Amino acid sequence: MAGAAASTSGVTALSRPVTFVTGNAKKLEEVRQILGNSIPFQSLKLDLPELQGEPEDISKEKARLAAKEVNGPVLVEDTCLCFNALKGLPGPYIKWFLQKTGHEGLNNLLMAYEDKSAYALCIFSLALGPGVEPLTFIGKTEGKIVPARGPNEFGWDPIFQPDGFEQTYAEMSKEVKNKISHRYRALARVKSHFAKTGYVFQTDESAA
Repeated sequence: MAGAAASTSGVTALSRPVTFVTGNAKKLEEVRQILGNSIPFQSLKLDLPELQGEPEDISKEKARLAAKEVNGPVLVEDTCLCFNALKGLPGPYIKWFLQKTGHEGLNNLLMAYEDKSAYALCIFSLALGPGVEPLTFIGKTEGKIVPARGPNEFGWDPIFQPDGFEQTYAEMSKEVKNKISHRYRALARVKSHFAKTGYVFQTDESAA
């Protein structure tokens, strides 16, 4: 199959760059800044179904669906914002909570609780082709939920203050955020996997 990965002598050859599935320009910008040139990838927006369940299961299933649609290697990402007082909710549904309630509404969810602690979770799932079991890479940053501070440019960044910092994600420079964020931690695992596995991106010319 054209999109599947081939393995010879312990080296996995991919016939094309990895497709990172996203329609979020800010997310794509962060991924490009963090990965640099370490992994050849292209981006594509796909309308995948909104799944329910545990974060890792959702991410894996999205990778399976995307690999089938692209017929090649894909990387999908799911981001969760988990409130400890609410046993991990909103979690993978944070996008919808944010759209419906805004930053103030998310703060109001914790109004009755003393515990404002939370963690940001990022899960990348890599599927090397259709029918190939996805691998997952998880990054987690602990912090707390605070009233919104900083530019309202990227999702829930204004209300999440990572532990050890006086600034919210939104108030931080991109350089600082991209060294401590949940997305950075997950992508560090992705980069490590690619470095250890020895993927070769095989173009038609190199295969000839």
